[in-house]
Amino acid sequence: MASISQMTTEERLENLEKGLARAKRFNRILLAIVLLVIVVISAGMGMREKTIEANAFVLVDPNGKLRASLGLTENRPRLAFFGDNGKLRAALGIAENVPLLNLFDENGKSRATLSLLKDNPMLTLADENGKPRASLSVIENGPLLTFSDENGKPRAGLGIFQNKSRLDLSDENGKTRAALGIFENRMPLLMLFDENGKLRWSAP
Repeated sequence: MASISQMTTEERLENLEKGLARAKRFNRILLAIVLLVIVVISAGMGMREKTIEANAFVLVDPNGKLRASLGLTENRPRLAFFGDNGKLRAALGIAENVPLLNLFDENGKSRATLSLLKDNPMLTLADENGKPRASLSVIENGPLLTFSDENGKPRAGLGIFQNKSRLDLSDENGKTRAALGIFENRMPLLMLFDENGKLRWSAP
């Protein structure tokens, strides 16, 4: 390899041009990296400051099946979860200012509902036909457990009201026919009623 002193002027200029070309390429690469870093940092700052607005969000599994969605149903927000077969299994939403959590069976029937109405929580359990069969609630006076028949009519209720416990049994028309409770005197009391709701017998 020829030494610098042995190089011609043309060879020196050629080497200088090659060096400048390499320097330009390095500078362009360095500038691109700097610009990319600036863009990433700016985008990250922008994401923290912006609010994402959309009508719906959909979550699918690797096979493309719908598994969850967040959107509006009749202008009411709802978060829904779907099973392996694509059927609705759970939903969380607000209806007429009442928060609701619904659990559905494989046939799409609502089987359990948790709601909060005027600060009174209620859990309702339904049969395979969607009829409410049992409910547990906390009202202003105390807790209440209610059992209903296949027509959805309350037939038995157990509750505590102002420190007074009571069990009520009703007929198919919703009339209370028997009641057992402990009242203010702390003595148990059994009451029997006719089909019109009139007291016919009590003890003690």
